[in-house]
Order: sequence, then C-alpha cells, then structure tokens
Amino acid sequence: MAKKNSLIRSALTALTLCFISVGIGYFAFQFFHRDETRSTAKPSETESVNFDKMSWPDVQHLTSSGLEPLSKADRDACRTSLGLAVEQEALAHSDNFGDRDSKDALGRKIPNNPALIVLHETVMSAPATINLFKTPHPKENDQASYHMMVSQKGDLTRFVPDESRAYGAGYSRFGDFTVHSKSPNNFSVNNVALHISLETPPDGRGDVSSHSGYTGEQYNTLAKQVLLWQAKYGIPIFRVTTHASVDRSHSRYDPRTFRWDLFDVYHRKHAATCGLVNLTLT
Repeated sequence: MAKKNSLIRSALTALTLCFISVGIGYFAFQFFHRDETRSTAKPSETESVNFDKMSWPDVQHLTSSGLEPLSKADRDACRTSLGLAVEQEALAHSDNFGDRDSKDALGRKIPNNPALIVLHETVMSAPATINLFKTPHPKENDQASYHMMVSQKGDLTRFVPDESRAYGAGYSRFGDFTVHSKSPNNFSVNNVALHISLETPPDGRGDVSSHSGYTGEQYNTLAKQVLLWQAKYGIPIFRVTTHASVDRSHSRYDPRTFRWDLFDVYHRKHAATCGLVNLTLT
C-alpha cells in the first residue's frame, strides 16, 4: 500500500511539473505573439485601393542629436579598453527580420538609420530565445527578433545585423515620433531602432509582474554595448529607452524590474574609460 501511494505521489509530482513547464512556455509564446498587427505587414488589397496622400500622416523625423559618430578606429580602441565580450553569432531566420525601409508605400523617404536603442527582456531562457528566432515564421504576426541578447552570465549573442530591421516592437512610438512605412494605420519604431534584450531569470519566466532582477554581469555588458552603439550612430542617452515605454499596444511591459540606477553606474564608468562622457549627458 505504501509503495502504491508513493507511486501515486510521484506521478502527481511529475504531472504538476509538466503543467508548470507548459504554462511558462505558453506565456513566453504569447509574450512574443500577441494580437497586434506587425508594422511590417503588407496592406490588404482593399486597403491598398484606399491609399492616398491625404490618408497618410506626414513623415516624421527626430531632431538632430548634435553628436558626431565615432570613427571605427576609435570605436575599436574603446571596445578593446572595455574588454567587451566577443559576440556569439546565432543569426535569426530570414523570416524574423528584414530591411530598414528607405521609402514608404507612397515612395516618400522615411528615417531608416539607427537612432533609438530599445531595451527588452526575453521572458524565456537564452537557448529557448535562440531557438525561437532561428525557427521559420511565415506568418507575419509570429515574426519577432532582437539585434542582440545579453545572457545572465553577461555573454552577447547576435541575432540581426545592425543594418537590418529587427522585429522587436509592434505598434510603437518614441514620444510622438514613429514611422509609417507599409500602411497609414500601422506604425512602429523598428525602422530606426536597435533592440537588445536581457535574459530573464528563472523566477521571471511566467506571467508575473516582477522577478529577482538582472545580474551585475548583464548590466555591465549591456552598458558597454549601449555605449558603443551610441558612439557608432551618435545616439544620445535620452534616446535609450525600454519596450514598455515605446509600446502602444498596451501589452508590453518589459524589461520588468530594470534598474536604471545600476545601469547608469556601469554606463558612466565605461564612458569615462573611453573618453565619451558626452554620451552620458541628457
């Protein structure tokens, strides 16, 4: 009898763990694939008929930052001084990223150079994130990616080249600024954004409002990469933002438990090392 009860308890424990695992996986999938139209979606035939210049918003531009991009030689010297980890390449499937559009569907020139840095979190483990982005997603609403990811150990993984458009944000604006490229009804900052994500700790891989936070190694590596992106493209610190801040679908709130004060400590330290204190000023 005791043996039978032990077997029953073991079976129930295994079943419970199975349900928990499935639940976390489902939440992570939903986190990336909510019911929102991708800004990269092609307009329907009916929509196309109604396209005219009057229905489209004016093309928006961010004001000049006044920051001159750093030369490649100076950036390389900075990278060496910082000792930034070598990127591990895990390029996303071609379904999950695209070109930065130079013109909208009306043929007007639109902003397409990196001008914003958007911080995210993965919600799932680093290996699961790599697998997700390497998986083909023919349906546009399933497509997602970041340019880079920082693991809990502080390692960097590259998914999408800087020059390409990662699908890190659906409906999104930076303040009042956004880009309409495919349709007057769809808008996103993806065309000018660089997306980088922090691997979520195990206690945050589910539908919870907060978690234990990110490691010192993550903040350290993130600050170095953000600084080098700022130097490369002349991006001021006030154009470093979060997915929660740019999201307009009211469904994104990452990176949860992010500590700007901890990030700033590392960012200021690394900027001083490279003589780039101007990139820490608002």
